[in-house]
Amino acid sequence: MENLNNQTGEQIHTHEHLHDPQEKKRQLNRLSRIIGHLNYVKRMIENDEDCSDVLMQIAATKSALNGLGKQIINEHLTHCIIHAIEEGDTEAIDEFQKVIQKYF
Repeated sequence: MENLNNQTGEQIHTHEHLHDPQEKKRQLNRLSRIIGHLNYVKRMIENDEDCSDVLMQIAATKSALNGLGKQIINEHLTHCIIHAIEEGDTEAIDEFQKVIQKYF
């Protein structure tokens, strides 16, 4: 466990462990689809497509990104936080609570 600074200068807590490779692959695949969707939205804007259609695609992208966030939260709770509890790492739990407040 160590403390680092993030991009805003805030100190963040880290702990070392490996994530489930299959779960990581699912998350990366989902993120790749989201990126592809964003590229499609970009092309729609470049091609002066109907604003309503663009907004619908943005809404779909936001929904997909929120779904990925929920998936990562679930993975963090069922893996990382349980691991932290087992090791008595209360800082990891405190940090997760702070992140959840910012996320929502």
